[in-house]
Amino acid sequence: MLELAWASLRSRALSVALTVLVIALSVVLLLGVERVRTQAHEGFASTVSGTDLIVGARSGPVNLLLYSVFHIGDPTNNVSWQSYQALSALPQVKWSVPLSLGDSWRGYRVVGTTGGYFEHYRYGAGHELAFAQGGPFADLYDAVIGAEVAQAQNITPGDPIVLAHGTGAVTLATHADKPFRVVGILQRTGTPVDASVLVSLPAIEAIHIDWRSGVQLPGQHVSAEQARRLDLTPTSITAFMLGLNTRVATFSVQRTINDYPEEAMLAILPGVTLQQLWQSLGTAERALRLISAMVVLLGMVSLVALLVSTLQERRREMAVLRAVGARPRYIAGLLVVEAVATSALACGLALAALVLASAVGRSWALAQYGLSITHVWPDARELGWVAGLLLVSAVAGLVPAALAYRRTLADGLASPG
Repeated sequence: MLELAWASLRSRALSVALTVLVIALSVVLLLGVERVRTQAHEGFASTVSGTDLIVGARSGPVNLLLYSVFHIGDPTNNVSWQSYQALSALPQVKWSVPLSLGDSWRGYRVVGTTGGYFEHYRYGAGHELAFAQGGPFADLYDAVIGAEVAQAQNITPGDPIVLAHGTGAVTLATHADKPFRVVGILQRTGTPVDASVLVSLPAIEAIHIDWRSGVQLPGQHVSAEQARRLDLTPTSITAFMLGLNTRVATFSVQRTINDYPEEAMLAILPGVTLQQLWQSLGTAERALRLISAMVVLLGMVSLVALLVSTLQERRREMAVLRAVGARPRYIAGLLVVEAVATSALACGLALAALVLASAVGRSWALAQYGLSITHVWPDARELGWVAGLLLVSAVAGLVPAALAYRRTLADGLASPG
């Protein structure tokens, strides 16, 4: 039966090739969307890893995660520097990294922090931040920028930048009297770090030393050099990240922070909150899957149309098979085998195209979209999709098989001429 099915498919090479192409394209779209969705989910869930708790002013967990990690939105309040120092000194705390937000450069968020950010921040499967050029800030007016900022703005180490007050893309309130110098460019991470400008906490204090409530104080200008000689210890920060000595202490430290009597604060587990945030984006995910499923359905319809349209042309062939003793169920099985063989060929081509595209385009996807493709070869999930498609093609082949089963008896008794 396999040899006969192959010979039959070869005799209709052009129409079969077009059907294989349609199915292959639909399978590539389905598997491609599924791979992108999976990799995006994994990358999203590991935007920050190795951090046990993120602490900020009391608000919603997702809101805290959005402004502290993704730099979206604004905090309801700040955390006092005294509370940060007190909580960082807890015996269960191994390290802490403060974050101060509120300024920008050409629409990119400015993050005030310490050198510990480059040491302790992790993303993905525990990857450390690495420098593509230069190094971390050392001087008061040094700045480190993410890969996306450097690429979009064509910035290299040594270039000057002037920070702006506020987070809008366009603002008239700038800190032009205290320009910064770019000293380092981070390698692309696929996280919000790529679109960030990192400076030291004292630098944030220096540019705001003569500002109050978002307005520069008239007649109280402090030059860049004068600011160096002042006490630049911050009075408050936006949020901070904590790493603990043991994971067992996570919930006890979280409860201590949430019940802290000095001020209202919230401590969240970033991994748990990231999952909650991803679930809120489920509508877009389901829409992508629905589009892919519709395309695959179109491919299956094309397969059924091919087999049904050729039944009339193959009546003589069916009659000959009946004349030499082929039973109707044999002919029906032949059509199902042809359907499965066509789909199998299309799936093979689709998998090859997916592997090639992943191998060739993984660097481009990381550089352009921050999407890290961790595997090239099909995994168990993708092979499961292919197996399901082959099963669907077998079911689709039953349509022309049923028609052939009903017709072959009469066709076999009729004259082939």
